[in-house]
Amino acid sequence: MGKFGGGNNREVPQPSMASLSDLVFTFLFFIMMVTSMREVTLMVRFRAPQATELQKLEKKSLVTFIYIGEPVEKYKAKFGSATRVQLNDQFEEISAIQDYIAQEKSSMKEEDQPLMTVSIKADRDTKMGIITDVKQALREAYALKISYSALSGAQ
Repeated sequence: MGKFGGGNNREVPQPSMASLSDLVFTFLFFIMMVTSMREVTLMVRFRAPQATELQKLEKKSLVTFIYIGEPVEKYKAKFGSATRVQLNDQFEEISAIQDYIAQEKSSMKEEDQPLMTVSIKADRDTKMGIITDVKQALREAYALKISYSALSGAQ
């Protein structure tokens, strides 16, 4: 029979740290891909109205949003409780919609500009007169594709 030589003073080898950076960057890349960043801070109260026939928007990159509603509690002291129009991250008057649409169109590719859709996200308690004024301003800005955001009412 053979004798095994050597003592019992063996050490456990250290784990290799070379692949740790690869794992960290892979995890970071995964998080960046699956996380959606909110582009606009909602400054108005928005409770979507209910509808029976809905369609999803196809190309979200061609959609521009206009939010209409009462300011949230954080902004009521400064702006009051009257219905306001929010374009991007600020309250604007209806007269500013034409400039806003022109700016949004100029940021798009030229071939995509005719396909731009304006989505009106109005609170369910918003008066129709304000929505009509917004639609008139959109007509003057030649933004003729308009959609309204709503929740499915069929259950």
